[in-house]
Amino acid sequence: MNKADLINKISDDTGSTKTQANEALDSFIEAVTKTLKAGGKVTLVGFGTFLISKRKARKGRNPQTGAEITIKARKVARFKAGKELAAKL
Repeated sequence: MNKADLINKISDDTGSTKTQANEALDSFIEAVTKTLKAGGKVTLVGFGTFLISKRKARKGRNPQTGAEITIKARKVARFKAGKELAAKL
């Protein structure tokens, strides 16, 4: 399912227009992004949690040359499924 499919599903389920569904989805994505950027986490009970995880710097290899390179430490977004969602899968 891509964004357009999700917008169509939200629109059909709620009886709203596709424009309204798109605005609602964009608002959700923006809220999650801002919260994660500020270092917080977003928890949707029964669904899951969006959070930031830190990756340590590590050694890697350039696949073309095989030369060893250093990969910088960075923050990555993660999603951890809640119990109810995990049980349904």
